[in-house]
Amino acid sequence: MAYRVPNIAPIDLNPRKAVGVSIPFDGNAVFNSTYTTDNQIQSNLINFILTDKGERIQDPTFGTNLRSYVFESITANTLQSLEQSVLADVRRYFNNTINIQQFKIDVNYDENTITATLTYNYLNNPITSVRINL
Repeated sequence: MAYRVPNIAPIDLNPRKAVGVSIPFDGNAVFNSTYTTDNQIQSNLINFILTDKGERIQDPTFGTNLRSYVFESITANTLQSLEQSVLADVRRYFNNTINIQQFKIDVNYDENTITATLTYNYLNNPITSVRINL
């Protein structure tokens, strides 16, 4: 009888070994550990999207310029170009890791805030969303 082995990252086989550090840094000891690859990918995406280009030393193309648009006047054309720019940056750095389903930016003009939602899946895991409010 055929048996299908689920896709599990090898690092997830040891449940007591931490994979990385979660974002945001709001734990009791400042840093919370992540124990699965899915949680670490989500933290890595948040870190990538909230990092401005040129902010990381020796990798000036790392990140997106999403935070700089909070104080800009956003029109439909600006919003569309911002979505395409962020999506292209995420695809460039995470192209072999995740499958991006959708990226959407919603603007609240009254409160001058941006909400970015990235929907993706990893291996054959269920679809997950990352939501960032600026």
